[in-house]
Amino acid sequence: MSPLLLFFIATRVWRWLRHLGGLGLILLGVADNSVVPLPGSMDVLTIWLAARQPSWWMYYAAMATLGALIGGYITYGLARQGGREAFERRLPKRKAEKVYQRFERWGFWAVAIPAILPPPFPIVPFLLAAGALQYSRKQFLGALALGRGIRFTIVAGLGAIYGNHIVRFFSKYYKPALYTLIGLAAIAGIFTLFGYLRYRRKTVEEGSGDVVRKLA
Repeated sequence: MSPLLLFFIATRVWRWLRHLGGLGLILLGVADNSVVPLPGSMDVLTIWLAARQPSWWMYYAAMATLGALIGGYITYGLARQGGREAFERRLPKRKAEKVYQRFERWGFWAVAIPAILPPPFPIVPFLLAAGALQYSRKQFLGALALGRGIRFTIVAGLGAIYGNHIVRFFSKYYKPALYTLIGLAAIAGIFTLFGYLRYRRKTVEEGSGDVVRKLA
């Protein structure tokens, strides 16, 4: 796919999400926290919408948080079904062990703190770990809601306060900002694809090994 076509598609999607407003935040939040991580995209859209309609900034903060909750719960649910084995197939063993240790040590805050921190700090590994370790659904949703709620309240509040400056900035640097988001999304997509392919390869190898052992 050519860069020009990619930019055209991204521009159309961005305009569509902006037009949807709060619903666009929910859709983007689901993708960002479950399907393909899109670093910084939620913050940018929340800031933009709050800057355009400062009086609605709390609404946009709530919609962004709701989208993140839905997407995060999808990731958590998939990992909960797959258990530790599925989680360990997606991450290198050493990294998986570190995530386990942090999660077992901090529990609730192992989800809440990463949910507050901005990119490039990853949250998906901790969402997966919560599911793989069968962490309480209520506590998981509470931690994720707290972290994302704090983050998007701050982000939307900044958008409302500095609205005019932000709108002027985006009008001037619209293309570079969009290219940056496309680049980050592409990198995240590549890592996700490699992780999925590695997971599939391990699954096939383990399945073949089981067949050989049964035949032996």
